[in-house]
Amino acid sequence: MEILLGLIIGAIVGLAGHFALPQRQLRGVALAPLAGAAASAIVWTALTWMGLGVGSPILWIVAVLAPAVTTFALVTVLTRSRVARDEADRVRLGV
Repeated sequence: MEILLGLIIGAIVGLAGHFALPQRQLRGVALAPLAGAAASAIVWTALTWMGLGVGSPILWIVAVLAPAVTTFALVTVLTRSRVARDEADRVRLGV
């Protein structure tokens, strides 16, 4: 049940990333929270398997940093890709 804490933290960090990064109208609102939750769940699971418990500050720090890094990188790359693809389509269609 403690992994639920990691999932919630990851989703909140991802949601914050969605609103902090520009051009949010070009991506779905669920992309960043889901990416953050997935990153946090993977890291939380790996660290608990390595023997860290909820009393360890390393677990909490990594549970916040991993979704932040993952979300900001993923959302930035996908947004740039979307902008480039949209521009290529505009040129191709002559719009």
